[in-house]
Amino acid sequence: MSNTLLISASAAVGWIVGIVIGLIIGAAVGISVYLLIRKKKMGDAKQLANKMVEEAIAESKTLRKEAILEGKEEVHKLRVDFDMEMKERRAEVQKSEQRILQKEEALDKKEETLDKKLESVEQTKSDLKKREEEIAKKREEVAAAHDRIVSEIEKVAGLTKEEAKAQLIEAIEEEARKDAAKLVREIEQSAKEEADKKSRDIVAQAVQRCAVDHSAEITVSVVNLPNDDMKGRIIGREGRNIRALENATGIDLIIDDTPEAVVLSGFDPVRREVARITLEKLIADGRIHPARIEETVEKTRRELDIQIKEAGESAMFEAGVFGLHPDLIKLLGRLKYRTSYGQNVLKHSLEVSHLAGIMASELGADVNLAKRAGLLHDIGKAVDHEVEGTHITIGADLAKKYKESKEVIHCIAAHHNDIEPQTVEAIIVQCADAISGARPGARRESLDNYVKRLEKLETIANGFNGVEKSYAIQAGREVRIIVKPEQVDDEGTVFLAKEIAKQIEKEMEYPGQIKVNVIREMRSVEYAK
Repeated sequence: MSNTLLISASAAVGWIVGIVIGLIIGAAVGISVYLLIRKKKMGDAKQLANKMVEEAIAESKTLRKEAILEGKEEVHKLRVDFDMEMKERRAEVQKSEQRILQKEEALDKKEETLDKKLESVEQTKSDLKKREEEIAKKREEVAAAHDRIVSEIEKVAGLTKEEAKAQLIEAIEEEARKDAAKLVREIEQSAKEEADKKSRDIVAQAVQRCAVDHSAEITVSVVNLPNDDMKGRIIGREGRNIRALENATGIDLIIDDTPEAVVLSGFDPVRREVARITLEKLIADGRIHPARIEETVEKTRRELDIQIKEAGESAMFEAGVFGLHPDLIKLLGRLKYRTSYGQNVLKHSLEVSHLAGIMASELGADVNLAKRAGLLHDIGKAVDHEVEGTHITIGADLAKKYKESKEVIHCIAAHHNDIEPQTVEAIIVQCADAISGARPGARRESLDNYVKRLEKLETIANGFNGVEKSYAIQAGREVRIIVKPEQVDDEGTVFLAKEIAKQIEKEMEYPGQIKVNVIREMRSVEYAK
């Protein structure tokens, strides 16, 4: 077994040695073959390289020849271009030289002309100098002649130069003033005609749309009695009833010979109304004694307060004005029992509100503001018997107190021109107030006040220089003034009328407007003998 193994091992080793030897022989043979093939390839490559070198040398010679030919052609072309450019430049230089020569010739000619002109100018200067000397001499002669003429004129006219100049200026000023007055009169006439036309249309439309009844009221009330025996019961024993009634109401009772009537007199219309209603109730009841009088007066006051509030609310709704303070509504209702020149103030305020609203709508102003200010413009008259000051100041303070707008307060304060109106609505309220107060029969004046107003108009007019006579006519709505023709010329009448109108506006109070009519009449009288 071991021997077999040894034999197998020996065989295996033999095989391995054989394989190794075979591999070595194969490798030697392969190397030899590789070396032979490489040597052959190197010979072929060397031949190929030599061939390529020869071809490159031949091609480079060809390219060199071509490049030399192209260079010669390019040089020839450049030389031709250069020759042409040089020819053109030579031509241009020749043209420039020719132009320069022409300019030199022209300059030479101009220089000759200038020399001639300079010689002429020198000659002219010399002539001008001589003429200036001659003119200076003539000026001296003219000045001397002027002085002699002025001196002679002054002797003949009896005036110096300054005096004549002053007279001339004065004459020119006078003529300019006349022309200005004439122009002013024409412009004013044209503007007045246009304004009158438009204002008449607006006022006529406003008055037509707001026509109310007027009734003149006075400061007394009359209570009718069923019989004259009632007078004794009103007076009472030893006059206690009449005293109780007067003390409770603050109104005077006048019991005289007037049949079946008792007169109540007092300036406070509310108190007078309380007294009237109280007396009528007492007469109807028949029980007249101090206790009953005081009870009835108190009850009547409460009832009248309700009526006053209702009157204020009714006026507010009628005017279309809303949002008034409750206290203002009560004050407005009190105007129902207040009169001004015999005109009921509440009716007057309603009418002013309507007129102001209509005119504001026509003029494009604030209608609501105009109506509100028109309704409240005389609100101060509701308490002017109790508070000191004019009804304008009181009304403005009341409006401010009850949170009315600044515009309404301004309209109230400016409706009698106590302050200058600053808004269109304030002017509208002024106009509406004047229209309402100026209606025929709307207001009444006492004879004394009427006569005083006429006298005041004539006094103001007579206070101006050049006025000969003045006449107040048409119930004081026009004043006609006759001027002295030798003191006031036609143009001066325009300025005189303006000055008199301004003075009337400043010193007087009146409803509506007053026409100032200045008349100048020139008469020449001669007698044939």
